[in-house]
Amino acid sequence: MQKTIISVKNLQKNYGTFEAVKGISFDVYEGEIFGLLGPNGAGKSTTLEIIETLRDKTGGQVMVDGMNLDNEPDNIKKIIGVQLQSSGFYPGLTLLELIHLFAGLYNRPVQPMELLKLVNLEDKAKSKYKELSGGQKQRFSIATTLINQPKIVFLDEPTTGLDPQARRNLWDLIKDIRLKGATVIITTHYMDEAEQLCDRIAILDEGKIIALASPDKLIDDLVATGFERPKQVKAANLEDVFISLTGKEIREE
Repeated sequence: MQKTIISVKNLQKNYGTFEAVKGISFDVYEGEIFGLLGPNGAGKSTTLEIIETLRDKTGGQVMVDGMNLDNEPDNIKKIIGVQLQSSGFYPGLTLLELIHLFAGLYNRPVQPMELLKLVNLEDKAKSKYKELSGGQKQRFSIATTLINQPKIVFLDEPTTGLDPQARRNLWDLIKDIRLKGATVIITTHYMDEAEQLCDRIAILDEGKIIALASPDKLIDDLVATGFERPKQVKAANLEDVFISLTGKEIREE
């Protein structure tokens, strides 16, 4: 029996008369990578921000590791790691300085070089944040989510705008975070990414969950309806060709 670490029941969020989230319910199991997918405006970010204690809900119940969001938001904050967008970092500070700053906010002892090694950035420890490439910034952003050794890590479109090498490297990093015991919740617009990483996915559209299952189950269900791709499916795709020809190592700008 898998343990439920996040339970969302009948979650609602209204902005005036607009219903952004329309009474959705889902569970996230401990130790899984759970994907929240949907077109822009579907309610993904709103749902995540409510669970992350960053946005008030209109109705419903959210439980995180046995804690009720209404009663224990501060305790929930202590066990989650939330990926910051690039605007959340002081551009003139070095990576070591930024890690010490965040560790101070969490009041946690931290081994900065160990954290940077985890995301393959130890050689950039004394570089300023503004000097990093796009892929390096994304990896550092994920490193900061791990400072408080969270049980649950939230990643919002972590690979957007990255080249294939950086994207595949981040996939490996996300899998490694899960292997170390964390539950990961991810949003992405890349369906191949969700298929590779996620144990289960929920697809949202217009504030409602329209599907929730493993990627394999959702694909099998579609095929069972008689769906066929117009083009022959091959054993590899163009990104595989690109990676094979140019190598998996990260190219820094």
